[in-house]
Amino acid sequence: MLKLQPAQLVAVSFFLVILIGGAMLSLPQSASPGHHISPIDAFFTATSATCVTGLAVNNIGADYSLFGQIVILFLIQIGGLGIMTLSTFFAIIIGRRMTLRQNVIMKGAMDRDSVEELKSLVLYILFLTFIIEAIGALCLWPRLGNIYYAVFHSVSAFCNAGFSIFNNNLENYRGDSIVNLTIMGLIILGGLGFVVIMDSGMFFKNFFMKVFFKRKSLGFSLFSKVSLQTKIVMLVSLLLILLGSVVFLLIENSKMLYGLGMKDKLLISFFQSITSRTAGFNTVAIANLASPTLFFIIILMFIGASSGSTGGGIKTNTLAVLIGGAWSMMKNRDDIYLFKKTVPKNIFRRCVMIAGLAGAWIVVFTMLLSFIESGKEAMPNYFLRILFEVVSAFGTVGLSTGVTPILSSFGKFLLMVTMLVGRIGPLTLALAVAIKEDKFFYRYPEEKIMVG
Repeated sequence: MLKLQPAQLVAVSFFLVILIGGAMLSLPQSASPGHHISPIDAFFTATSATCVTGLAVNNIGADYSLFGQIVILFLIQIGGLGIMTLSTFFAIIIGRRMTLRQNVIMKGAMDRDSVEELKSLVLYILFLTFIIEAIGALCLWPRLGNIYYAVFHSVSAFCNAGFSIFNNNLENYRGDSIVNLTIMGLIILGGLGFVVIMDSGMFFKNFFMKVFFKRKSLGFSLFSKVSLQTKIVMLVSLLLILLGSVVFLLIENSKMLYGLGMKDKLLISFFQSITSRTAGFNTVAIANLASPTLFFIIILMFIGASSGSTGGGIKTNTLAVLIGGAWSMMKNRDDIYLFKKTVPKNIFRRCVMIAGLAGAWIVVFTMLLSFIESGKEAMPNYFLRILFEVVSAFGTVGLSTGVTPILSSFGKFLLMVTMLVGRIGPLTLALAVAIKEDKFFYRYPEEKIMVG
């Protein structure tokens, strides 16, 4: 039997889950009475749910039965947690030892060294996920009026999927502070990453012990105990949320937000800033946004969430390292410094590869999709809408300008492939690059070329 590399195993695992999910959604029991789900739509939905994207070609609440919606919910949970995380969890439950391949994959995904530490982390992730989702559901229950609706949207938000069983997503709740704050909180927690959440929890615990119990043994600086990844993720995420909110408010203040009170304007602006990077929920009609707003959202979707999280994109960590590398080059430095730490050069090369391949994929597939769907060129902002859908699929965001449901079967297939690559791409590339490092014991002669 062919032995798969760890990165290949991750891709195959996602592919198999999509096949099973698509087959289940193709069953007559998955469609609500009087509705029919075509095979391409069923597999598109399964891909979108497993890749925690949220792009939809059907009305989830109207076209799918309760059975179909539960299948989608399970696919979202599986995709959000990660297939290898779940397989490791079940291996722990039945007492089976983790294979060497599982260890390699989980170590690369979670940045942990020892097997025992991996087991503890997996159990922690499962426990933390269900606790956060339960709290979110309890907060949403009184506002949505149905425990099932609350659970569905809580899981969808924490897994950064963006699926809603309401026909206009969350537009009816744009002024509801509890719904907005709960969904935003779930999205942020899911987008930070489990390792960052755990690290942050330890920081606040130490802060509490030091302030209220005067524990001097904790050291003079609490931030010294926070990992570089956590510092980067927290800072970049905060800056992107603030920047996105300000830009959205400035552009849409006299357009989409015109006539609304300041409270609603702020809620909508912060909500769309947070959800645009990975989740896909919306409290306003995305298709009616101004072109500059749509383009700025494309940038946010391309960046995405953070490494090790339930979200997609090139990740905030990648952006920080790229900016740090560019700054070092401008200063003519040999090393990259972030928060008084030196970033290894192989990490910078990996970030360049991830961002470069992501950009190349988006360019090629936008051209293909715009060519295949050329019959829709009469649509306003046609090319911008096509680009928006491709980036939304690659970033596993799920926001749509209304193009996805009217795509041809081949157009939907292109987005399915893009969603799958967007979900496993950065992780697969990181693992693949780490598998083998070529070392040369010689150098070719240098020769200058003109650049810039």
